[in-house]
Amino acid sequence: MLNGIDLSRADLNLLVLFEVVMRERHVGRAAEALSLSASAVSHGLGRLRRLLKDPLFLRTPKGVVPTARAQELAEPIADILARIRRVVATAESFDPATAARRFIIGAPDGASAVLLRGLLDMLGRTAPGIDLGLRQLLPNVRGRASERPWDSSLAELESREIDLAVLPLDEVPARFAAHPLYEEEFVVACRAGHAYAERPNLDHFCAMRHLVVSQTGDPHGLVDIALAEQGRTRRVALTAPNFMMALAVVAETDLIAALPRRLVAAQAARFGIVAAALPVPLARSSLRAIALRPALMDEGIAWLFGAVCACAPGPA
Repeated sequence: MLNGIDLSRADLNLLVLFEVVMRERHVGRAAEALSLSASAVSHGLGRLRRLLKDPLFLRTPKGVVPTARAQELAEPIADILARIRRVVATAESFDPATAARRFIIGAPDGASAVLLRGLLDMLGRTAPGIDLGLRQLLPNVRGRASERPWDSSLAELESREIDLAVLPLDEVPARFAAHPLYEEEFVVACRAGHAYAERPNLDHFCAMRHLVVSQTGDPHGLVDIALAEQGRTRRVALTAPNFMMALAVVAETDLIAALPRRLVAAQAARFGIVAAALPVPLARSSLRAIALRPALMDEGIAWLFGAVCACAPGPA
């Protein structure tokens, strides 16, 4: 039984050893990375094999290869270590100039693309040891209006899967802190010279073949909800998992897509695309930096929150 496992007999350093051997695929290189002897690493692997009841790594002439069980364990062990490192980091004084730490930011990639350049420039100047992970967030629409399409994203903040979120929310529950970054609206993106750009009206819009950004492949989005209110529909010929892929596809086909205006403006020259009017009413959204209030007691996350706010673009 799970409750019967005696964790006092488990050495968490063995999980670090597992992580490094999995990365290096070589006992000698793992020993060097850990500042240990090769025999110490081999001894640790023996303890880990007994603990997890699997050979884990098989020797080859070029190093070691992970067993199926080791490959299965790699992701959960990496997640456990990441969480432990974040807990330990909260107890240390945070100085961005000297800190070596990784933060996870969740956002729609349209927002990430708008903020990222300024944020990376700031990190390069003031926090060279800080690394970032970006997690794609999209609303849960499922073909119908939802009062809380971003609840799953807020849940990821609460579970500490992400450190900070950038979301188009006007209000957040009291347990979260929020700060406005910039206003956004949607436009129709299409390749330069596309017929829609010459006649951006509702009839022409509905006659076009569309691309919708959807992680799940669901072809229904906010535009379809707005169209349905006017008794209209459109053909969604393709779904793509993120905005940047949508830009690349739109640039090389006759598909059109409703995309964030700032993203289209920033990438227009790169992809050879133009923005045209969206002929259905979609409300402008206010993008906000959002963090769990207790998480802001961590000096590092509080600094990240301020850094993202400082990188917000000015009025378009």
